[in-house]
Amino acid sequence: MSATAPRAVVVDDSHFMRTLLSDMLEDGGVRVVETAANGAEAVTAVREHRPDVVTMDLQMPEVDGLEAVERIMADRPTPILMLSAHTADGADVTFEALEKGAVDFFTKPGGEVSTEMSAKSDQLVRKVKAVAEADVSGGRSADHGGAADGSTAGSAGGSVAHAREFRDGGTVVIASSTGGPTVVESVVGSLPRDAALRVLIVQHMPDAFTSRFADRLDAASEYDVREASGGDRIGGGEALVAPGGKHLVVAGAGGGRLRTRLTEDPPEHGVRPAADVTMRSAAETVDGPLVGVVLTGMGADGAAGAEAIGDAGGRVLAQDEASSAVFGMPKRAIERGCVDDVLAAGDVPDGILDAVELEVNA
Repeated sequence: MSATAPRAVVVDDSHFMRTLLSDMLEDGGVRVVETAANGAEAVTAVREHRPDVVTMDLQMPEVDGLEAVERIMADRPTPILMLSAHTADGADVTFEALEKGAVDFFTKPGGEVSTEMSAKSDQLVRKVKAVAEADVSGGRSADHGGAADGSTAGSAGGSVAHAREFRDGGTVVIASSTGGPTVVESVVGSLPRDAALRVLIVQHMPDAFTSRFADRLDAASEYDVREASGGDRIGGGEALVAPGGKHLVVAGAGGGRLRTRLTEDPPEHGVRPAADVTMRSAAETVDGPLVGVVLTGMGADGAAGAEAIGDAGGRVLAQDEASSAVFGMPKRAIERGCVDDVLAAGDVPDGILDAVELEVNA
């Protein structure tokens, strides 16, 4: 094992699961320095071993995963990957953990646990290594655009709206992965309704989570947000979230509305939905202001799509390194030379509105 291998603490109340996870991580080049059976032990292990990353179960006796995340982020901020049940209830609690500072999550399989987890071993190792590189320093949360109490900046959109006049809506395609849900929530929550944007959101997450994510965005913003179901048509002030396991494609545009469809074409960059698919189809189809936004995340998804948007005359924004949990996706887009502005997460909503105005007035 490399001397630079990330050091991990594995937290789960099941001895079997702790052993299984530890073995998979060790086999994948991650050094497990300690395991813990509950949240209290996790806090102690992090304090004593100072790991690069923690895998955290949610449901545990005494101190559960949510409380453990809160304690760790207050005591010694450390990148945390939640291990979540693949259920709607599991999704709700997982989003709470992300709000408290966890970077990302990995779904526990049901059924024959050992067989399914082994099949997902490579994916788990990649995600743990990516989360280990995340920046969880205190300065990053301020750039998300959230309020001090953790609420999103939905009211901020109103102040932006009063300062502008919008002649026409535009189309915005947002790409996001590791560390992204709270950033997306803040960005969408800050967009004014009277900008009349049509927003498509591709956040890498499984199918049990995208519906709940859409509900959260709907509650946090002035926009009508829903999970795409196939054959959707959206107009200004509406947003669609690509469902887990399916690509979201812009199939037509006209009369101020977009027509979309879902496909089960092969994953791109190992993910489905892939932002590249949505962005390419938007670049080929949308007539009018078009903005691509590449937010925090590991990998290269969104870079080729952003380039397609730029080639079609649209504008491209990327989140900056300082406010990104993982600077993989924005960095790849920047390296392609297609990014017009690199912005802190909190500046992205204004950047979107500026980009739409530039295109409208061009």
